[in-house]
Amino acid sequence: MLKNRISNYVGICCIALLYTACVPFLTRKNENKAVPSTYSNNSQDTTNSAKVRWKDFFTDPNLIVLIDSALKNNQALNIIMQDIVIANNQVRVRKGQYLPFVHLLGGAGLEKSGKYTTQGALENNDNINIAPGRTIPESLPDYLLAANASWQVDIWKQLRNAKKSAVYRYLSTIEGRKFVITLLIADVASNYYELMTLDNQLDILRANIEIQTNALEIVKLQKQAGIVTELAVRRFEAEVFKNQGRQFYIQQRIIEAENRINFLTGRFPQPVQRSSNTLSDLVPSPMYSGVPSQLLQNRTDITQAEQALAAAKLDIKVAKASFYPVFNITAGVGYEAFKPGYLITTPKSTLYNLAGSLVAPLINRNAIKADYYSANARQIQAVYNYERTVLNAYVEVSNQLANISNLEKSYDFKSKQVQALNRSINISISLFKSAMADYMEVLLTQRDALESKMELVETKKQQLNATVRMYQVLGGGW
Repeated sequence: MLKNRISNYVGICCIALLYTACVPFLTRKNENKAVPSTYSNNSQDTTNSAKVRWKDFFTDPNLIVLIDSALKNNQALNIIMQDIVIANNQVRVRKGQYLPFVHLLGGAGLEKSGKYTTQGALENNDNINIAPGRTIPESLPDYLLAANASWQVDIWKQLRNAKKSAVYRYLSTIEGRKFVITLLIADVASNYYELMTLDNQLDILRANIEIQTNALEIVKLQKQAGIVTELAVRRFEAEVFKNQGRQFYIQQRIIEAENRINFLTGRFPQPVQRSSNTLSDLVPSPMYSGVPSQLLQNRTDITQAEQALAAAKLDIKVAKASFYPVFNITAGVGYEAFKPGYLITTPKSTLYNLAGSLVAPLINRNAIKADYYSANARQIQAVYNYERTVLNAYVEVSNQLANISNLEKSYDFKSKQVQALNRSINISISLFKSAMADYMEVLLTQRDALESKMELVETKKQQLNATVRMYQVLGGGW
């Protein structure tokens, strides 16, 4: 009869464990790592500008100093460094969870049991004596010195997978820091070129004001001679005043550009050293895009998304293991006695224990299922994020390839436009002096020349920024 009962109990336990091992079915999604074989230029050349160190890519010594300062002092980058420390500590936490826990225990107490309890009845038994003729006192002290250990046996690799997931997230934060470095370098360089451009535009504007002021004096003389009317004088004056007022707008933009650089380098507002007079002589570096498959290794945001995806896959395994039984082992060894003098008496005061338990969820597993479904949903999100990051990287490189090509052609034509309008300024003034052109032709020629010079400098800045942006989207700089 007893044997049958034991068999029944064992059978019920087996059925319960089999039930808890039933895991809901999930619809999985795998990432697509395929990329086109070439960009729009159809080049098969694997030479890639992303392999160039940033100190070799940038040649302006003032810019190099600013970038180096930003890499040391930028607050956003330093915040990310602490994220890396936090992620590394999470790895240590996860690693410690699948190792045994050992605790040292020391304590002292006083116990008085009720007379009509089991312990109380035992204490009043005349057969239990410490010494002849003496019974156990009503209030008995208790001293303990022991070491306890507990260990969750990682049968289903739940704890190990959680540790691996933390490792991938730690690696993801490292890649995230590299990505921020590429953005920071590009941001400092772009603002530096913006600052140089504004300096040049301010010089162009001041030179143009001088030309217009000289033309105004000529118009005033022409008015005194009765060749032109007061209207011509006022129109030229208005143009001079307009450009004089425009100076302050550019000066404000210069201050803002300087302070953006100061903010990126982690310092309070101060003048930024630059060599703006060399802007027109700067030639954009030749850029080599390589092949699209190199983006998977060079782009740190792609690597970051890949590490996050690997972590999400392991999170599913961790959540899945929650459906299975957990096997725990506990043990303890030490000394316990009612007098300090007896505390380390071996073996009379020695105590030890060893126990194992198998725990499995049986009823109300909704929370476990919810965690499992959520882990799967996060993994699908990570897949889409990875594919989106790869697609975005390819599109960014394609856009910059076209941008560099179009800006180069645009700069050539704008240079020719500036040369033609520079010649036309002198021609228009000569014709105006000889009454062969009216004042509006002179005014419009000067205005067009000013705008064309401004646009030429702006295009030069866009060219330089396009190479910086290309260097960034290829994954260079970190």
